[in-house]
Amino acid sequence: MSLVLLSVGAVAAQGDERNAKLSEQDESSEWQQQAVEFAGLMSHVQWTPVADGMPKRNGVFEKGTQYTGVPYSSVKWVGRYIGFDIFLKTFLAAVENPESVLYTENLRGKVSNAECYYGKVCSSYTSYALQCGIWYVSRLHGPPYREGTEIVKVQSAQSTQVGDLIFTPPKTTSGGSHIEIVTDVTRDDEGTVTHVRVEESRPPTTLNSNRTAAKFDQHLAARNRKLSRITDFDAWRNGNRADRFLFPNYAEDSATPTINRVLLLDRGDWVAYQKGQAVKFNLMDRDDVGIESLVIKRGDLPVEEIPVTQKGVVQRLLAECGDYTAHCVLADGSESQACEFSICNLDVTLRQQDVTLGKPWELRFTSDNMKVIMVYFRSNQNSYAQAMVYPTDKDRMNGSVTIPAGLLKDRGNSQAWVIGENRYGRLKVRKTFVVK
Repeated sequence: MSLVLLSVGAVAAQGDERNAKLSEQDESSEWQQQAVEFAGLMSHVQWTPVADGMPKRNGVFEKGTQYTGVPYSSVKWVGRYIGFDIFLKTFLAAVENPESVLYTENLRGKVSNAECYYGKVCSSYTSYALQCGIWYVSRLHGPPYREGTEIVKVQSAQSTQVGDLIFTPPKTTSGGSHIEIVTDVTRDDEGTVTHVRVEESRPPTTLNSNRTAAKFDQHLAARNRKLSRITDFDAWRNGNRADRFLFPNYAEDSATPTINRVLLLDRGDWVAYQKGQAVKFNLMDRDDVGIESLVIKRGDLPVEEIPVTQKGVVQRLLAECGDYTAHCVLADGSESQACEFSICNLDVTLRQQDVTLGKPWELRFTSDNMKVIMVYFRSNQNSYAQAMVYPTDKDRMNGSVTIPAGLLKDRGNSQAWVIGENRYGRLKVRKTFVVK
């Protein structure tokens, strides 16, 4: 089989074993136990490319080779983060389609530190595990940038707890940093720590390392790494909670999906499209049951029925926003499993390209079949600057949000990402502007 997932029973048994260790050894809180479980959703999943060309750092993922853990790619505003922008099952469906964006799109050279159109990075991996609504960049996970966190006084395996974070500072001022999460601490009968398990997202996929205490101490000592601990989970998240939004959706990500074997979309399945993007239906008929037609519906309303004479890709530009399904009528008159997707509109307008530091200003947005949930700011001058505004229902009704005077603190070029979501995922649109 080209798709391999841990069975529900195996996942449950593994989760029970790990949670039992947590309870017996560390008396971990609920959020720590959940962090272990949610980190495992992304680091334990197994998948196998069905085509050549899926990009990774310094090469490609090999067709027919099984990989464990989701791929590393800093997709930013262009591609989509697995778990935050799309379901895990959307990625797995795209893996099964040789004509999907995983094989036909390459972000290398277009977006810094990116390869696959779908992926994850260290900060989105740990933030997903820690039940955030959007990722905190790795530099902002620990003190002094977050409340409810502290540097562990004794930097060693013997002081480590599940849920602790390991920060690796950049080698240079403009270099990248890294964040890892501790997901298991093993002790002997005397209570001495013998092993520490650390999970992280790094090229080419997530990495799971169960180091001896001595090796863990060496890991901490290298590169001036710092072990930090979340002491107040709510303060650390500061309102950036997953349960405020539709994504991350841990229930969907932990379920075993049934991947369509007759047809799949170029973006997988269970996915949102921006209006103006063509939808490409790959009629694969992998079991050679025979296809008579492709049927597209918007809600319960038929949009088009397309006669089919052979396998291949059918492309359509769907003009109206809404939730859609597509299925095939098979040779025996039955219907195939349906693919689900949505067509949405999301846009942002700046009344002025220049913003004055220390003064409030207005950002306008439009959306259709998508709820605007967040405006996310990044400064090109300060990689530590990461600000967020959450529009209210009134803001959404007015199609605008006021940016507080003190939110942005750095002059120069900046970015505003407007992020919307619906039940199939998130979309992001970006505008650049200058803070004077």
